[in-house]
Amino acid sequence: MPARWRRAWTGWRSPSFAECGVTPVVWPGESPRYNAGMHEHGHSFGNNLLIALPSLQDSEFARSVTLICQHDGDGAMGVVVNRPSEYTLGDVLQQMGISSESESLQSQIVLAGGPVHPERGFVLHDGDREWDSTLAVGGGLYLTTSRDVLEALARGEGPGQAVVALGCAGWGAGQLEQELVDDSWLMVPTRRDVLFDLPLPQRWQAAAGSIGVDLVNVAGHSGHA
Repeated sequence: MPARWRRAWTGWRSPSFAECGVTPVVWPGESPRYNAGMHEHGHSFGNNLLIALPSLQDSEFARSVTLICQHDGDGAMGVVVNRPSEYTLGDVLQQMGISSESESLQSQIVLAGGPVHPERGFVLHDGDREWDSTLAVGGGLYLTTSRDVLEALARGEGPGQAVVALGCAGWGAGQLEQELVDDSWLMVPTRRDVLFDLPLPQRWQAAAGSIGVDLVNVAGHSGHA
């Protein structure tokens, strides 16, 4: 594992909810929680799946499926959930000095979550337990950047469903809205099986299929579900 990855994983510092434009909400006596945000007109795209349409040729996002974790008037951030990185969770735990006896956990593929902060880790998971730095995505889904969630996973005490990603995706103010108008993306409600269960190569087509869209035959389909 390259030195830059080792430094990031060893520190596992909370990166970037603030850097990605997410505002912390802290209540007395509680750990930092983050608000997924609302669009300035009262509608948030958060907790939806963003599916790249065949017309999107950007190599970073072609045939990708991204969970929108936060969206407001300042922009949006999300995590790509169908692209593997070259690392396993065992690689991550080893570099962080965290031991685990679970072979299935160690063999879990770490996702390539997007081109923004690709050296930093994000854990997408369910459950409502408090962690040191967590964004509430919605619908019982959370995005955590603190080391404690990995330590809990290694002990077999973590969330019931969890995936780890390196990096995230980000959009500036109004950028995602315009890309939807330009038919770069299809947006659909989140499906847990797409996030946690289906093999990565199946997620692109399965996510679109949830609203009856066959991406193989799509031509100029509107970006709105």
